[in-house]
Amino acid sequence: MHTLTSLLALATTASAIQGFNYGSTFTTGAAKQQSDFENEFTTAQNLKGTSGWTSARLYTMVQGGTASDPISAIPAAIKTKTSLLLGLWASGGDTSFANEILALKAAIKQYGDDFAKLVDGISVGSEDLYRNSPMGIAAGSNVGTGPDTIARYIKDTRDAIKGTGLEKAPIGHVDTWTAWYNGSNQAVIDACDWVGMDAYPYFQDTMPNDISKSSSLFQDALGKTQQAAGGKKVWITETGHPVSGKTVGQSIASTDNAETFWQDVVCPLLSSGTNLWYYTLQDAAPDTPNPSFGIVGNKLTTTPLFNLGCEKSNTGSSSSSSASASSTSKSGASSTGSGSSASASATGSTTSIGNSGGSPGGVPSGQISSQESATVTPTAIAPISTGTGSGSGSGSGSDSGSGSGSGSSANGTFTAPPPAATSSVPASSAMGLQSGAFAAAFAAIMAAIYAL
Repeated sequence: MHTLTSLLALATTASAIQGFNYGSTFTTGAAKQQSDFENEFTTAQNLKGTSGWTSARLYTMVQGGTASDPISAIPAAIKTKTSLLLGLWASGGDTSFANEILALKAAIKQYGDDFAKLVDGISVGSEDLYRNSPMGIAAGSNVGTGPDTIARYIKDTRDAIKGTGLEKAPIGHVDTWTAWYNGSNQAVIDACDWVGMDAYPYFQDTMPNDISKSSSLFQDALGKTQQAAGGKKVWITETGHPVSGKTVGQSIASTDNAETFWQDVVCPLLSSGTNLWYYTLQDAAPDTPNPSFGIVGNKLTTTPLFNLGCEKSNTGSSSSSSASASSTSKSGASSTGSGSSASASATGSTTSIGNSGGSPGGVPSGQISSQESATVTPTAIAPISTGTGSGSGSGSGSDSGSGSGSGSSANGTFTAPPPAATSSVPASSAMGLQSGAFAAAFAAIMAAIYAL
């Protein structure tokens, strides 16, 4: 076990990446346009009480309402000097993913170096493995994708950017820590340059999860993820605490608790130099989901709902120091570490977990397009309440709401990622779906083993 001092020594001296998650549509389903993204990116860069929020994580390359046109967030990023963690939606089937690749190639051709120099990395998929697992299915999340398909899509993406300005962009996949700690997903880890972790202690309702436990639960997740990653970089692609909404377990959604989470989890991560995409800048746009994770309400403003300063935080906490080793700048984002050791530690991973807490609002309904659909119109992704508890699944941990999402690295031990996005695609259509009886039995076994 690393000491606090040794973990801090591992921190990179390069500037860490800080950003938010951005969906492609509003809660009404209307597609965001370039001006909408510009307003969001500018707001993030000028938030009162904090600084450095200059990166945007996207869930799709496709502009809402089109089949394969590049998303308008790209010219908005170029205009506002916002770096990008690109996302290719991977749960819509081969036809849908082919459109993602077409949009990626078109963006490279259309925007050239102005675009390429802003890319922090590329994420192939978001919580697909979680949604395809017995835990995700039991939580009522939407259709997912298996590890072999994600690994194949990663290869397709590498082939697509070969010989272009994005050839050296590090490619990874974003998922819940429970998915990473599952040995059956090793093929995805092997294919990745980096691993993106989504973690939401708020959703971990099978164990004490009041706000005072957030830091330890988060670090636990971080540790499990880094262990599974086998030395590869781990980025925190989604985490946060709701400012309003339902109570999950002992965790209360409120601005006070969101501020406490920021102080106890986010500030130490920022201090340690960890790559972080917080969930989220705004999810009440215009309707407020339940729960709502936005640090601003339904009016886009630089005045946050709670204090984003880190003066009161304990920046030497274990959660921040353990994560620091995984942070990296754009220039050094790619990791050469192998994932060979992950399978040994990851096997049986699903036996020691409770609620994994997938993305809050889940994936925008349009984003979870069926393979037959020619048009992909992803919105945002809200955390998913997953696990052995009574989590209801998509859309900010419930059946409603849309949002966006995000991940990180370290030597922690366990956490809960947010729920998958809402969609009209029934969970029963997911690959490898298990029966309800199996899922229930599986959940009971996990709870029993965790209690040992």
